[in-house]
Amino acid sequence: MARKPEAKPEAAGTQPPRERIIDAVMALAAEGPWEAISLPMIAERAEVSLADLRDAYPSKGAVLGGFSRRIDRLVLDGGNTDMAAEPARERVLDIMLRRFDALAPYKAALKSIRDGVRHDPLALAALNKLALNSWRFMLAAADIDTEDHLGTLKVQGAALVFARALDTWFEDDDPGLSRTMLVVERELKRGETLLQRADDMHRLTAPFRGFFRAAMEGRHEARERRRHRGEATPEPEDHAA
Repeated sequence: MARKPEAKPEAAGTQPPRERIIDAVMALAAEGPWEAISLPMIAERAEVSLADLRDAYPSKGAVLGGFSRRIDRLVLDGGNTDMAAEPARERVLDIMLRRFDALAPYKAALKSIRDGVRHDPLALAALNKLALNSWRFMLAAADIDTEDHLGTLKVQGAALVFARALDTWFEDDDPGLSRTMLVVERELKRGETLLQRADDMHRLTAPFRGFFRAAMEGRHEARERRRHRGEATPEPEDHAA
């Protein structure tokens, strides 16, 4: 699989404010604890006013959303057409490898962010939402259908696989990411098994879903017929006490 060159952050003065803010947050996260980063610190590092920071991003979490979109674009713009004929697992593996390459310049910052939010359920839920938005596009780039009955499961599964591999990636100093790729391959195989089981269950329950759907439609049609015939149950009359 071809390795995409690592993305390098540009000098602050050459970037628009939104990009400077993202770089400021990632630089501050690499230098210290995530929870210690304040809005004034971000504004000062990005060389913007607090008002401009508010206009660009309403919170640190929103800045992470901007960072996620930056990484998405790097991966999507660097599409590998040589993978088109490869099996689905290899295409997804290639996308994950390219995403790790795009994240490489921010490794220390991401580790700080991970450590800072790992015990915050609300922050984890927000990060998972960002991951789902990203992986919907990542799977599309890998030519994986996410509009079928298993689409939601595929997207969430890919996000979980990458999140588990991320923990290994933080400690993986091998340029070839050998340990990280072992985790990705293992988790992708496990995910394929779960998807197959879910697909089998979907097919097995198809007759029951059809029966209940028909029953519900029948009840609805019966209520409509009664309503048109004036047979609906009358409202009880109010009586004075």
